[in-house]
Parts: sequence; structure tokens; C-alpha cells
Amino acid sequence: MLTHDPRSESSDVALVIGAGLGGLAAAMRLGAKGYRVQVLDKLDRAGGRGSSISQNGHRFDLGPTIVTMPEVLEDLWAACGRDFHRDVDLRPMDPFYEIRWEDGSSFKARQSTDAMVAEVAKLSPRDVPGFHKFLKSAKARYKVGFEGLGRRSMHQLWETVKVLPKFAQLRADRSILGHARAYVKDERLRMALSFHPLFIGGDPMHVTSMYALVSYLEKEYGVHYAMGGVQAIADAMVRVIEDQGGTVRLGVEVDEILVEGGRAAGVSMTDGTKMHAGVVVSNADAGHTYDRLMRNHKRKRWTTSKLKRSRWSMGLYVWYFGTKGTAGKWGDVGHHTILSGPRYEGLLRDIFIKGKLADDMSLYLHRPSVTDPSVAPQGDDTWYALSPVPHLGHADAVDWKAEAPKYRAKVAAVLEKTIPGFQDHLSASEEFTPETFRDRYLSPHGSGFSIEPRILQSAWFRPHNVSEEAKGLYLVGAGTHPGAGLPGVISSAEVLGQLVPEAPRVAVADRLAAE
Repeated sequence: MLTHDPRSESSDVALVIGAGLGGLAAAMRLGAKGYRVQVLDKLDRAGGRGSSISQNGHRFDLGPTIVTMPEVLEDLWAACGRDFHRDVDLRPMDPFYEIRWEDGSSFKARQSTDAMVAEVAKLSPRDVPGFHKFLKSAKARYKVGFEGLGRRSMHQLWETVKVLPKFAQLRADRSILGHARAYVKDERLRMALSFHPLFIGGDPMHVTSMYALVSYLEKEYGVHYAMGGVQAIADAMVRVIEDQGGTVRLGVEVDEILVEGGRAAGVSMTDGTKMHAGVVVSNADAGHTYDRLMRNHKRKRWTTSKLKRSRWSMGLYVWYFGTKGTAGKWGDVGHHTILSGPRYEGLLRDIFIKGKLADDMSLYLHRPSVTDPSVAPQGDDTWYALSPVPHLGHADAVDWKAEAPKYRAKVAAVLEKTIPGFQDHLSASEEFTPETFRDRYLSPHGSGFSIEPRILQSAWFRPHNVSEEAKGLYLVGAGTHPGAGLPGVISSAEVLGQLVPEAPRVAVADRLAAE
């Protein structure tokens, strides 16, 4: 008796595990190549860490809040025959953000070189020449680090080896903080020029000086905000996928990647359903992909022991809150403010090395309601305060069920110095801890940005976009190449597009047309 084998019809099917921004971008790329795409995600909104929640009329972007390189999104939309700016309303920010120190001094990051020089001179006139040299070094690192490495596959060791001489020339062995020290003397400026890796999970005292490229990237492309938040970008991506004939299924969870004959053949869902595919893409955390989803498959490189030896990015404590009747209040507090605590290097050591929850902190304060009225009821404000904290993998991991109320009180005390009396106006409140990241995003150790982007955990040393563990399996998102951050995860899908061939039926049609 003949039986129907569903795998015979699945060669054109692409399954994408996770509707984060990397997964959605991958789905768009594969849809443009003719695949029948299904995206599978356990959350109730698309966007992953770039999704949102709503409470009492306030909408909170949960993760990324800015767009620093619109070009990668424009290229993604163009690959699908679309115009990004017709689908998303992107607004340039100026200033990009303000850094405030406890001594009352401040620094506003601007796109204009003259404006930036004025900010540097305000803090330390003697450091202006060094700042110009730092900007020049940032451009050189951008050319090599992002254009040269970030937008192409690094799954072959030779691709990394051949740039080592340039890395040596650019002192990639030196940390970004060490790099800033080489150019400016003022400690506040050293912090202002080196803190950026924190937003992709890296310790500025240990990640490579190549991350100075962010300063050039900001200057060249600007810093932008999407009206409707990053959620609006995710929703626009879903519309493109659906217009291509793909589907995005929410509230469903993948339990395992099926491997047959050394090849990814589909997935098994937590409800027992099996789905077959010619291509499987995981936008789940790389650690979760290999340690959980491939737990029944022998792994050659990304074994449980290797993942345990890896260094993971820090955790995050994020307090999302709304304030009633405060629009126009605290008028000096803009869209993006960084409140730098009394310690920089000491706090970094506590977070990344000691795994200690310190009493002091630095905060990123997000106030999108000054730009986007849709995030809050009329007359109100929407905020979030983000504090880097240790991940859950340290020996004496923080018990957040016990510590969260106490830590929130400490965060509130810091915020009172900038937005005094805000607690009298609270109209919404939600807290995320590393335990939330572990449970909501299935992030190992509750880390905020997957594997830390140290030099020996980058490029070839990072989990590859084309998996080493099974043919037909690909990875996108923060835990793979080129790394975390919105430009990074979107670029991981661009790399994917270079690796995955056209869908078989499209390839056959093209060949017949050529004949």
C-alpha cells in the first residue's frame, strides 16, 4: 500500500523559528526567493525582544528603541520589491541622546561634527584634537568591521583569517575603553565614547576596539525613531511576509528541530505536531537552538559543555511605567537620556566579572512620548528605565523574586533626581528581570543579548549563520553573526540571503526560461 510522504512536498517550505526582527527579516528574504514561509513564535505579538506590551493606554517598546542604520532596512525592503519608507514612518533624532553625570555635567550626542566638538569642548577643551582622531579611527573600523565583516558570512575560517592583519593594524586586541583612553583624558568622555557595546551586551572593558565603529555609524547614518515604536517595524515586516504568501503564527512553540540523515527536515511543536521543510531557520537564541531544540541530535561544535564555557552578555532589569498628567513636565528630559552612576569601571566589573548586583547603577531612560503621542493617553507620559545587571549564570545568581522590589526602590531613588515626584503620577507599571528574559525569550541565563561579543566570540568564532550541526539549518538573530542590535540582526538575515539558494521550483522555472 502506498502512503503519502509529506516531505516530498516540503522542499519549497521554509520554517522560521521565532518572530524576532532577525526571524522576520529572514522570512522576508526567503519569501523573495520563492519559499513558502511559515514563522512560528510563542509570544502573542511579532517582534521578539522588539515587541511591545500595553497597559492602561500606555504602549511600551520592550527592547530596542532606536534605528541606527536605516540602510539595512531599506535594502531588506528593496530585496522584496518594496519601499521601506512607504511602510514605516522614521523620524531622525537630534540630539541622539543625552548623557548626564552626577556632578551636573552633561553631553549631548549630535550628528553634526561641529556640534559634537562643542559638546567635547564643554567638558574638556584639551580633548578636542583627540576626539577628531577618535572619529577618524571609528570610520576605519566601520569600513573593516561592519562593511567588511558584518554583512557577509563568516562560516569559513579563511574569511576571518584574511582580515587579521587589518585587525592587528587597527589594534582590535585593545578594548573599546582602552581605545577611548588612548585618545581622550577626561573620564566622562572616555565613558561617552566607549559605552555603546552595552547596548549589544558587551563589556566595554573587554570587547574589541572595533566597536568604535558605532560612533561613525551614528554620525554617518544618524539615530532614528520609528513612529509606533520598533513594534511598528515588526508589524510592517509581518505585512510584507503575508503579502508574499507567507504566514506568521503566534502563540505556538517549537519543541525540537527534526534532523534526518544529517539534514534539518522540519520541526516538532510542543503539542506534538510535526512540520516538514526544505529549509529551517532558527531565530531562537543560539544557545537555546543547540542545547534545547537539538538536544536529541549529536553536536560536533556547539555542545552543552562548549555553551557552558561561553561568556554570555549581561542581564537587564527594565522598569516600564506610565505617568499621568505629566506631558510637558520635566521639560529638560528628552527622548533618550543616560544617567551615568558614580562608578563606570567598577560597576562593569560587578556586572560582568563578579556577577554582583551593586547598590549603585547607571540607567538608560526612555521617554518616547515626547516624540510619539501614540504611546500614551493624551497628557500622559510613557517611560522605561533600563539597568544592566548580572545574568543568571554566575555562581551566586540573584534571586529576582526576592530582589526585584528592593531594586525597583533603588532605581526609583535614582530617577527621583531627574524626574522628581514621578511616583506620585504612576498610572502603569511592569518590570522585566533576567528571569523574565529567560522565561519569555528562552534566553540562556536570562542574558539580554545572547553570547557576549568578545573578539573570540565574534565572526568565525560565533555560531555560524549556516549551521555546522545540520545541513539545511540556518541561524539569524543576536546569537549568531554579526551579533546583537537592530543593524546586526537585520544583517544576519542579509547574510542568510547570500547562503540560501532560490526555492527549488523558482530555480527550475528560471532554468526553463533560460533554455
